[in-house]
Order: sequence, then C-alpha cells, then structure tokens
Amino acid sequence: MNDLKDLYREVILDHNRAPRNFGELDGADRVVEGVNPLCGDRMTLYVKIDEGRIADIKFKGSGCAISVASSSLMTERVKGATVEESMTLFDKIHEMLAGNGAALDELDKLAALAGVREFPTRVKCASLAWHALKTALSGAEDRVSTE
Repeated sequence: MNDLKDLYREVILDHNRAPRNFGELDGADRVVEGVNPLCGDRMTLYVKIDEGRIADIKFKGSGCAISVASSSLMTERVKGATVEESMTLFDKIHEMLAGNGAALDELDKLAALAGVREFPTRVKCASLAWHALKTALSGAEDRVSTE
C-alpha cells in the first residue's frame, strides 16, 4: 500500500507541475466547461475527433493539484484512443474512484488516482476531467459540474 501512496504523490506532483496537453485546441469538435464548486476547480476540455478516434485533446483551467494532474493524465491516456475505448476507461476510473474494486493493474499510471479515495472530498477533484470527457464524447452538453 505504501508503494501506491508513493506513486500517487509522485504522479500527482509531476502532472501538476508540468501538465501534459495543457492549452486551447483550435478547431476542436467539442468543448466542455467543467466546474467543481466544492474545491473551486474550473477547466475547459477541448476534443477533436476523427473517424471515431480522439485525434487531439487539450485542457485549460485552474484548480487543485489533483484536478490538474487528473486532467493531464486523462488527456495523455485517451489521445489516439477510440471513443468507445475512452468511454470504457471512464467507467473503470469511475469505478476505481468510487472504491468498487477496479483492476488497478489495467490502469497503469492512472492507478495513482486511486490514492484520492483516502480523501473523500477530493474524489470530485479527480473525477471532474473524466466527467467532462464523457460529456464531450456523448455530445450531450457543453457544461458539467460535480454537484
């Protein structure tokens, strides 16, 4: 368990200091605003889809280290993936954050987000980007909130 805690700290700090895919994406097919009122996290997710794949994805915004790191990890993982693969990944992350025994070995670096379960008020910080992704891929809305 200490290894997971160490991984959690290391990955969160790294992705918060140097977030991957940070910035606006010109020509995005879908743009979703996300907010976590509890913590004050705000983000905008930009997604470009080509032939059923996430051709490019970026985010911008501000928030706590967990929110920024989760957004960075998510964009890094789903870039190039199919919409279907990304939706399946959303389900796995949601299951993991809810503490429902997701298979951590299938998640690689994303397993570091499991550490947030020790801080229930931070689960919404970690899940904000993932809910924005699900919303963007379903095309249902252009805004998502953790409330």
